[in-house]
Amino acid sequence: MSENLIQASQGTPWSAWQHSAHLARARWLRPEQLCPPGRRLVLVAPHPDDEVLMAGGLLAGFGGREQDLVIISVTDGEGSHPGSARWTEHRLRRQRPLESRHALQQLDLDLSRLEWRRLHLKDGALPRDEAFLVNHLNQLLKPDDLLLSTWRGDGHCDHEAAGRACAQAAQARQAQLAEAPVWAWHWAQPDDARLPWPQAQRIQLDDTRLARKRQALAAHASQVQADDGRPPVLAPRLLECLLQPFELMFL
Repeated sequence: MSENLIQASQGTPWSAWQHSAHLARARWLRPEQLCPPGRRLVLVAPHPDDEVLMAGGLLAGFGGREQDLVIISVTDGEGSHPGSARWTEHRLRRQRPLESRHALQQLDLDLSRLEWRRLHLKDGALPRDEAFLVNHLNQLLKPDDLLLSTWRGDGHCDHEAAGRACAQAAQARQAQLAEAPVWAWHWAQPDDARLPWPQAQRIQLDDTRLARKRQALAAHASQVQADDGRPPVLAPRLLECLLQPFELMFL
């Protein structure tokens, strides 16, 4: 599914997802069960908001343990507004990493103590650079790392390429793989058989984590605000799904 088709549809509302039997059966995990202190989380974000969309609540607990966290920003997100006079690729290439920096600060992370790698690959062309990403991860990963990225079936070419690269690297380096749906909340149906429901886990978010995630998402102004009459890239329906008191991951 292309990004344009995803954004053109209205999306599945949270009111429909509430009736998903598959979602209701997903097991609950506390963040500390998924990634306890001393275990390293390597998070691969295809675009400069995906780290928050996927796992902002999980990241909100890493304040004071930044040594356990590596964030890899694969692209600079310059392709989010094709044809926009306001948000040109040149402007987005500068703006979106700044939004990520502000968002991570909203998650109470000390950026001076955080390993944050920016690869500057081309937005919308990650399948072409998939082998490069696999090689980068193979050099970084250690056994027992938790490697988190977007789901391989998420419906955006960059999300899917990142998921495939992470799956390959995790297998090679004996790391645990976690995949998070982002756009699937938008296009999938509540009991959609295309999602790997037997692997679904819900990471529980308390009020503090959820509030920080909400503040971090608001920092991505280019993505959550309308653009000269065009709707925002991140529609309110999608954000409602992603701001529930859990984060869905396939483990």
